[in-house]
Amino acid sequence: MTNSLLENLLAFYREDPDDPFNMYALAMEYAKSDPAKAGQFYNMLLTEHSAYLPTYYHAAAFFALRDKVEQADEIYRKGIELALLQKNNKTHQELVRAYRNFLDEMDD
Repeated sequence: MTNSLLENLLAFYREDPDDPFNMYALAMEYAKSDPAKAGQFYNMLLTEHSAYLPTYYHAAAFFALRDKVEQADEIYRKGIELALLQKNNKTHQELVRAYRNFLDEMDD
């Protein structure tokens, strides 16, 4: 069985590899089936498209689930700072809540 969504996302990425949304969509899809590839795409986004705010919430949660605590912590902090810089209050609030939950889980 083939994954037509993944195939379509890969085609979009090949057409425009510099579009951060294409990388983001691939990271999200690969997170379901191939965590190593998902991690690669999240890292590419964080490096090559550091201003792409949607990455931070999901990337931090992804790395936290894989016990990469320091990396997740750094991603949450950078995302919170970026949301403030971009004056994106909703995303800022979501990241702060997620970060607090992350810290609470680390204390348990």
